[in-house]
Amino acid sequence: MELTRSLVESTAEEYERQEPLYAVEQEHVEIVPETIRSGEYGWRDVEWVVQWYYRRYLGAYPDEERRDGEAAFRDNSFEDVLDRLAGAVESDNTAERLRHLTALDGVDVPVGSAFLLFLFPERYVVVGEREWGVLRAAGELDEPYPDPPTIEEYLAYDGVCRDLTERFDVDAWTLYRALWRLGVE
Repeated sequence: MELTRSLVESTAEEYERQEPLYAVEQEHVEIVPETIRSGEYGWRDVEWVVQWYYRRYLGAYPDEERRDGEAAFRDNSFEDVLDRLAGAVESDNTAERLRHLTALDGVDVPVGSAFLLFLFPERYVVVGEREWGVLRAAGELDEPYPDPPTIEEYLAYDGVCRDLTERFDVDAWTLYRALWRLGVE
């Protein structure tokens, strides 16, 4: 498979028509960055990101693993979540942002990348086996998906994603939608 701008754009549009969570995701892409920066959010706002990471698979994610991840996140104190999110927002370094986020219970690098997507939708692409697999099939990544990836492995993935967003003149949210849909095939 060869990734092209037209393929990314048309597949991202297909995502909008086909994916049942698109409307709520788009709403969160629009409101979460400002909501988090303003400090005007509650527990359910941040818990939604963790739930979204697992539930976007619409039941195809191992249920026990999903429940364990969501339960582990609920073990965090809200004050700790506030501090870690503030640290991620205030930093301008991807590795440091992920270190802040992955210090939370229930947040590994993939779930941390979901927070990055919703905090900075124009900049970050969430990582998972599906998205990684598309990039590997397209010859953009050499290694198989590391389950789960380390921060260093995410940085390599992020570098590829940044290159693609620049090459195709699209934002990260658009690239994510295309990678997700291409991973279905």
